[in-house]
Amino acid sequence: MPELKALHDPKVLRAIAHPVRNRILDELSAHGSLRAADIARELDIPANQASFHLRQLAKYGLVEEDPAAARDKRDRVWRVAHEGGLSINFDDIASQPGGAAAADVFRHNATAWAQYLVRRAYEDERDERVHRSISDTALLLTKNEARELTDELHEVLDRWARRTRADDSTERRTYLHFSMLQPHPGRGEHDAPANES
Repeated sequence: MPELKALHDPKVLRAIAHPVRNRILDELSAHGSLRAADIARELDIPANQASFHLRQLAKYGLVEEDPAAARDKRDRVWRVAHEGGLSINFDDIASQPGGAAAADVFRHNATAWAQYLVRRAYEDERDERVHRSISDTALLLTKNEARELTDELHEVLDRWARRTRADDSTERRTYLHFSMLQPHPGRGEHDAPANES
């Protein structure tokens, strides 16, 4: 399983807080490598905008050129620099100048994105051409068992990523697997939504 890259720099956190850059990272993760024109087509944005965001991501070491996938020396093909993904140390980032604000912006954007994904998954209108799945499971786990479960899920997702990157069929589209594992909110936690009657 690829290693996670620890993220400590508030500037890098600000770079990935941008929704377009986040989506570019998703597309590169799904496809393995893409040109700016491919990304522009996937995201329905101008190619020069895709190129700009790729350069910003490269500036912070989040993407890199993939010369093995290029047709010639002028062909610029990009891939994620850290295949295992990123691990964000919010405490470390918040302790640096401008870090607390960067962490707040990132958390706000990540929360809005998570709410959008859940809302979209529960929409009444179903597109028969796609598959959606929602899972909500409660498990009794120790901290070590929770880590083991997370590692196993990552292994399954990594296996599927390798399998589908090898056959980039035109029938495929980018699916986003969004999951979180955390202790169940306890009684009296003020953030938990009230039960609606």
